[in-house]
Amino acid sequence: MALTLTLPTPGGALAPYTLQGSVPLKPPAGVQFNRIAYSAAHVVADPLAAVDPWLQAAVDWDTTIAYRRHLWALGLGVAEAMDTAQRGMGLDWPTSLELIRRSLAAAGDVPGARVACGCGTDHLDIDSVKSVDDVIRGYEDQMAAIEKLGGKLIVMASRALARVAKSPADYERVYDRILSQAKQPVVLHWLGEMFDPALAGYWGTGNVDAAMDTALGIIAAHPDKVDGIKISLLDKDKEIAMRRRLAQGVRMYTGDDFNYAELIAGDGHGSETFHGQSDALLGIFDAIAPAASSALSALAQGDVEQFHAILGPTVPLSRHIFAAPTRYYKTGVVFMAWLNGHQRHFTMIGGQQSTRSLQHLAELFRLADAANVLEQPDLAAQRMKTLLTMHGVEG
Repeated sequence: MALTLTLPTPGGALAPYTLQGSVPLKPPAGVQFNRIAYSAAHVVADPLAAVDPWLQAAVDWDTTIAYRRHLWALGLGVAEAMDTAQRGMGLDWPTSLELIRRSLAAAGDVPGARVACGCGTDHLDIDSVKSVDDVIRGYEDQMAAIEKLGGKLIVMASRALARVAKSPADYERVYDRILSQAKQPVVLHWLGEMFDPALAGYWGTGNVDAAMDTALGIIAAHPDKVDGIKISLLDKDKEIAMRRRLAQGVRMYTGDDFNYAELIAGDGHGSETFHGQSDALLGIFDAIAPAASSALSALAQGDVEQFHAILGPTVPLSRHIFAAPTRYYKTGVVFMAWLNGHQRHFTMIGGQQSTRSLQHLAELFRLADAANVLEQPDLAAQRMKTLLTMHGVEG
């Protein structure tokens, strides 16, 4: 029986919408990939906690960790305590460290589970940061705490560093110091200003090509300490250009939520395998995890056509979720988790569920249906109707 509900249209009217998609393909048991694929995972808020939700982080730990087990079961790694987890937008450092601790502990029970952990400087009072030495100490504090737990580091871009650095040399100094101390190879993290306006001019310049030169120079100076670099610039040509210039054995982890399918598939450039393809560290993989797993499995079996057939329809959905203001994409990710039954409510840390309009969420629902990523269509339709009723839309 067809599922139909009333949704707002782009013109502001209301019209019936009938679901037409299918449920996501299930990846084969014992899924194996020929790419490393991390999902930057969201956190589930605790709506029953007695806190001020705009000021304090309250996490439903059981549901949050259960979602990570879901990702691991699909063969995906977890990029923990990153911006998808509302790091810097509601999730403070003490809560982030507890999240990392719990995630690493849970991963210990799952053979082959990958976890990489966000290491930054967000615990610093940015107004009191006066020098790059302050930034270095901030990184070292988080680095020591994560490595004490046995965690692999993702060295996150630092708002504090972007604020106090006066030249590319300041970035070189900070990263040389951090990489020289790392206990195991790290993933570097270059987040464009569309994701976080406070990171404008990262690597010491507003010129992306010059910034790339600085980042590549840092990697070349420490190739044994860098597993790879995640870049989120939403510019596929810049990513391809950079991955072709990476040191041998250093991976490009795409963070391009607009062009991930073709970047992961790769272009076969060069003799160094990693330079002709991208691995993945993506927020959208949280929202489309079963489809991502099935597509990556097909790619590993050499079925590029099936890879694109599964993943291609998810790209319009991802571009909508990550539409400007891009930093509010977390709302769409959590909305998908609610629609798909991975949490009981559509509530976020910091009240961030309010950052997207009903119009935006209605279009997200339509695109998720078209992308075949609604895992339980009946439940998704019921929950969408609940949201519509809260906004005064009946039918």
